[in-house]
Amino acid sequence: MDRAQKAASIEDIKGVFADSGAVVVTHNLGLTVAEMTDLRLRLREQGAALKVVKNTLAQKALDGSAGEAGDRLFSGPVAIAYAPDPVSAAKVVTEFAKGNDKFVVVGGLMDKDVLDAQAVANLAKLPSLDELRGKIVGLLQAPATKVAGVLQAPAGQLARVFGAYAAKDAA
Repeated sequence: MDRAQKAASIEDIKGVFADSGAVVVTHNLGLTVAEMTDLRLRLREQGAALKVVKNTLAQKALDGSAGEAGDRLFSGPVAIAYAPDPVSAAKVVTEFAKGNDKFVVVGGLMDKDVLDAQAVANLAKLPSLDELRGKIVGLLQAPATKVAGVLQAPAGQLARVFGAYAAKDAA
């Protein structure tokens, strides 16, 4: 890899760190190509991605912004999972790590903060952005339906009373 390629890789990794809600750092020693492909497909379904990075390039891309703790994450065979949503990449990676002993979640980065493996697991337990949006829409719609039901109740009762009088007069 020559200097121009290294500079391009560093800029690409800087873009990943800047545009992602959270970056999950993993060790992937011993994974087969099929297992990596399966993981990448799972991540892609959630709008996330996986990238194998060279440790020195990732450390240069961080440029000391995460401190020594951030630099320590990048040792050994490292891959990073990232997505615009901070939760989706963490969920998929944590779930995959439970079923595969060769895949280990080391930690993560979120808004220049360094997360340990437990913090990434806690992040994975949070509801995703789509789930939160659904809950908010449900909460907003619930009062409107209740108000409509309350407003319709007196009119319905009046209609029943008029219907009873009409039936009584017809008889």
